[in-house]
Amino acid sequence: MSDAGVVLDDLGGESAELDAIVGELSDETWARPTPATGWTIAHQIAHLAWTDRAALLAVTDAEAFAGEVEKALAAPDAFVDEGAAEGAVLEPTVLLDRWRAGREGLRRALRAAPGGVRFPWYGPPMSVASMATGRLMETWAHGQDVADALGVRRQPTARLRHVARIGVRARDFAFAVRELPVPDEEFRIELTAPGGELWSYGSVDAVQRVTGPALDFCLLVTQRAHRDDLSLRVEGADADLWLGIAQAFAGPPGPGRAQQQGRGSVGSAPQQEAADRTPRQGTAG
Repeated sequence: MSDAGVVLDDLGGESAELDAIVGELSDETWARPTPATGWTIAHQIAHLAWTDRAALLAVTDAEAFAGEVEKALAAPDAFVDEGAAEGAVLEPTVLLDRWRAGREGLRRALRAAPGGVRFPWYGPPMSVASMATGRLMETWAHGQDVADALGVRRQPTARLRHVARIGVRARDFAFAVRELPVPDEEFRIELTAPGGELWSYGSVDAVQRVTGPALDFCLLVTQRAHRDDLSLRVEGADADLWLGIAQAFAGPPGPGRAQQQGRGSVGSAPQQEAADRTPRQGTAG
């Protein structure tokens, strides 16, 4: 199976896991606030549905999608929130149906896309694997907000390798978006996967190093937990700075979240300061 096929299968698994969490919620519970300020559980699912629809448009009708980009440029600070708010007022059953239909339509379209094609997006053009990986990252991250709101501790899976990879690849972006010098040297990242194996990135001889649980790294780069609530170890000044600014999603610098409970793997992250307000899906390639 191709790399894109693997990611698409994992995207389906990630979506199904979140669907199992929200699928039987009462109407009242859909209105429960999540750690993202101003966003309920309904907002979280509406945002995923809205972004899936935008991605499907990018895959199937580039000209129509260009119109959506123009709308985003006209209201860069509002269009994501507006998209989530529009869906959040729907009846939960209607919103669920919209999310399910949109994500399945996108997966089918991506599977049918020819090899090597790239689709327009709000940032750089996206390959099939990039688009699928970005959707998986967002599904996992916004699913974390939903899980936190419900007090659910999710079991980490090997699907986290896609989120971790985006986080590693977005290192330079995290510096650049804050107008900080991008480090010249490579970092070494060593993460313990949920199954116990090691996921490693970068030269084994690198001086700048980050090590720890893959779950904690993914919570960090999606800004679902403060670094001091996680069990990540760092060596080197540049790597230390990176852990304070890392983000797997594109757009302006994320606000992060306040420290909650001191060092130690949180598993399910505590209160978040603000939502990921961008649909631009990170920088996976």
